[in-house]
Amino acid sequence: MQPSKGRLRGGGTGQESRVEPLDDQDPAPAEEAGQLRYDDPWYDALASGWGESSVDGAQAQPMVPSARTEGEMGAAAADVYLEVQRSAAFQEVRRRYRKFVVPASVAFFAWYVGYVVTATTVPELMARPVAGAVNVAMVAGLGQFLSTFLLAWAYARHARLRRDRAALEVRWDTQELTRGMSGSGS
Repeated sequence: MQPSKGRLRGGGTGQESRVEPLDDQDPAPAEEAGQLRYDDPWYDALASGWGESSVDGAQAQPMVPSARTEGEMGAAAADVYLEVQRSAAFQEVRRRYRKFVVPASVAFFAWYVGYVVTATTVPELMARPVAGAVNVAMVAGLGQFLSTFLLAWAYARHARLRRDRAALEVRWDTQELTRGMSGSGS
């Protein structure tokens, strides 16, 4: 781990931190130094407009997003999401997801439990040589890895062919509905 150099340990919670001391001075809170810093390593400052220069080369004024309040707009957004969740398009995406995931999970779990049970109850079968020093247990164990990769590939393929387009349409519709709400309020 790297030393903190005067910063408070926020743990990536998005809380303000202290500015690093310069010339062995005591660290000042970020607000007093005229800066606002986040300890969250995933916070994309440039995407939010922070730290970008204006056209004349001067540093642009940071635009701090306002805190969301629970009001009419929050309740309306919740209504939009509930409406989308009840929609036939969303239910179809969920049905397609469950139609693949439930049988695949059951089959994979049965294959894994079958391997473990066979290895513990019938060790003489698992010890039977297949080719040289390779026995049935080794082949079945490698089959576990192979089936994991095949399942991941099948899931990605199923998502790409059966769900992604419909899910993106639902997402787009949801964003349009919520964008329409926030656009009418300002």
